[in-house]
Amino acid sequence: MKRKSRINTDLKEFLDAKVDQYNHPSFLTSDPIQIPHQFSGKEDIEISAFLTATIAWGNRKSIINNAQILMELMDMQPYQFVMEHTESDLSILDSFVHRTFNGIDLQYFVRALKHLYAEQEGMEAIFSKYAQHNTLQPAIARFKELFFELPHSPRTQKHVSDPSKGSAAKRLNMFLRWMVRDASTGVDFGIWRSLDPSQLSCPLDVHSGNVARKLGLLTRKQNDAKAVAELDGNLRLIDPKDPVKYDFALFGLGVFENF
Repeated sequence: MKRKSRINTDLKEFLDAKVDQYNHPSFLTSDPIQIPHQFSGKEDIEISAFLTATIAWGNRKSIINNAQILMELMDMQPYQFVMEHTESDLSILDSFVHRTFNGIDLQYFVRALKHLYAEQEGMEAIFSKYAQHNTLQPAIARFKELFFELPHSPRTQKHVSDPSKGSAAKRLNMFLRWMVRDASTGVDFGIWRSLDPSQLSCPLDVHSGNVARKLGLLTRKQNDAKAVAELDGNLRLIDPKDPVKYDFALFGLGVFENF
């Protein structure tokens, strides 16, 4: 894993300017994070965010549209639906589909979330319990184990990534960014106070990965767990307290500026 030995001041200034540009409420109009912004209760926010992040691959407009459909299937009360559903209630989810995530997967996700809230005190408690002081990647792996404690179709497991198996876990790292980073700019939520932004990892995808390589922040060619660790190390040199704020810069440069 290659890391820079010192901070490039010009690079930091450039990235900080891009963070200021994209870490802004106007970002919400084109990003899936707009879905959980419809809610005010902690559990409603985190459940809607988790489900939205789960289907956050492919066309962004399709992600947003399907996440909204998902919320409407749950009567715009995701926490109540999760905790009070009966098996017959789950039949309304049969028709849902986003790419390879379908009604079978969604029904299990609802069952699993109820189990986690009832038996593990919710998602935040799991990540807090298994977090390490400078990373949440082992906690993601443990979260997946607990999430699939109930009987389930093997096909559903692919929809929760595991860094210990080499995955970049882009969608879960994005979800964690939403939950942990502060809400001062009106983008992220900052509702998981037991965790710190310094523990977060950048949601690495084709856009952020390509930009990171062009900027010299990443040398590994694959977008996998080792690449996340390399990028983590370099972003922490630039801002050890809030390294994942640069997700906005890397993603914005790639998606909106074709950098």
